[in-house]
Amino acid sequence: MIGLNNLKPAKGSKQRKKIVGRGLGSGMGRTATRGSKGQKSRSGDGSKKIGFEGGQMPILRRIPKRGFNSMFRKEYEIVNVEKLNKFDAGAEITPAKLKEAGMVSDVKLVKILGVGDLKKSLTVKAAAFSKSATDKIKAAGGKAEIVK
Repeated sequence: MIGLNNLKPAKGSKQRKKIVGRGLGSGMGRTATRGSKGQKSRSGDGSKKIGFEGGQMPILRRIPKRGFNSMFRKEYEIVNVEKLNKFDAGAEITPAKLKEAGMVSDVKLVKILGVGDLKKSLTVKAAAFSKSATDKIKAAGGKAEIVK
């Protein structure tokens, strides 16, 4: 019969913590389960820095470095003029509205490019426009305004 006086954990569920380096009689003395000799058997864990290749010249240093990436570069989200046909005629299009429509993932800098044709008169506000995009927006009777 089960009672509080004879409850026991399931067999094998409780295991004693391994205690190493406490004499030969413990069965885990002498080398303290680290094996014998070598970098990993010594104190300090034998860890090496990331990218270390055993003394061989690391790949990061073997590969030639070229070019330059400016930390001041501007990265634009690109939208083509043909996608603006989705909006109603006479609408004012801002980066926030483009994000709502799912055309850009970020509201920061948007550039409008001139791929395709615009069939509606729109006021488009963006950080940058290509020359062909500006021409197509004006030809459709709209306005292209640069905003920061």
